[in-house]
Amino acid sequence: MDQTLHQTLTDWRRHLHANPELTLHETETSAFVRAKLQELGVSFVAGVGGHGVVATLSRGQSNRSVGLRADMDALPITETSGLAHASKNPGVMHACGHDGHTTSLLGAAALLQQDMSWTGTVHLVFQPAEEGGGGAKNMIADGLFQRFPMERIFGYHNWPGLDAGTVAVHDSAVMASGSRIEFRVTGRSGHAALPHLTRDPMVASAHLLLTLQTIVARNVDPLDSVVITVATMEAGSAANQIPDEAFMRGTMRTLRNEVRDDVEDAIRRVAAGAAQACDVDIEVTLRRGNPVTVNTSAERDAAAKAVLDAGLPLRRDLAPAMTGEDFAWYLLERPGAFVWIGNGPADEGRGLHSSNYDYNDAILPAASAYLASVAKRALAG
Repeated sequence: MDQTLHQTLTDWRRHLHANPELTLHETETSAFVRAKLQELGVSFVAGVGGHGVVATLSRGQSNRSVGLRADMDALPITETSGLAHASKNPGVMHACGHDGHTTSLLGAAALLQQDMSWTGTVHLVFQPAEEGGGGAKNMIADGLFQRFPMERIFGYHNWPGLDAGTVAVHDSAVMASGSRIEFRVTGRSGHAALPHLTRDPMVASAHLLLTLQTIVARNVDPLDSVVITVATMEAGSAANQIPDEAFMRGTMRTLRNEVRDDVEDAIRRVAAGAAQACDVDIEVTLRRGNPVTVNTSAERDAAAKAVLDAGLPLRRDLAPAMTGEDFAWYLLERPGAFVWIGNGPADEGRGLHSSNYDYNDAILPAASAYLASVAKRALAG
């Protein structure tokens, strides 16, 4: 990538970083993407699955097609980076690098336009609402794969802690499935000094919290990765009263969808046991999120070869992460691969979802080059 394009992409990325928009509210971000596509001379369709934009590049007579996806939304986090291009929107921040993902896909469009070596159709999918807003599912429901036919789909996430510009390709699972867990524990309130006249939801909640961890320790194959985390507990308002109710909320992650089914059954069983043991009622609510993000074999190998085609460092030895990614929904519809591209050091609070995070502009050429390279390799079959 020439220095002029790199500087242009850096300016675009920093503009997006300074003007983040929350999930389902990506109005100006979508408008910015459309404006830059017009500058590049790339045709597009707006309003796909909400604020989504799908741009299309076609060349030659080939009927081959491929999709490249980037996400656009930000997070409800107050930025503390102190950067000149820090967020101007209080309480909203690009703390996961979607600003860089969007910009690098625009960069891939520019590179593919300049490159006369490929034929076929490339659809550039600028997706809203990745952060829990159902963006991928919304685009699919709006006819993404029917309106913009693609044989395969590829995407990436920047990865702090991995050397800048290095691309990691996983053999199968890349990121975990996720489910939200909620417990409503209902007992009987009363004086804190007379616990025998109450049914204490606090004790039942504590019992449940600890027993949930036995699911991971004693009900799951040690070779399977599972996380059950209770992240919030709410109960009571007075130090001398046992309350009526307690609430707990958390998350459960697995790397195999079949394991998720088993763990959900175990959570219900453990909750029922705690309720009986403590003579309270426990209502369990499980809300499934993204499925496991799993690369298909041919596309995984195509991605690895595309990395080498682009002259980028390749890693094939990294373990999957227990974070989630809604790119998984696309992989239920079409073959594809999702890779990580190193963002550089993650020290000093520069990890994903940190208030001090920033996408590394130095990797924009690598990210754009990878996306263009994998599109060309997929079109070549």
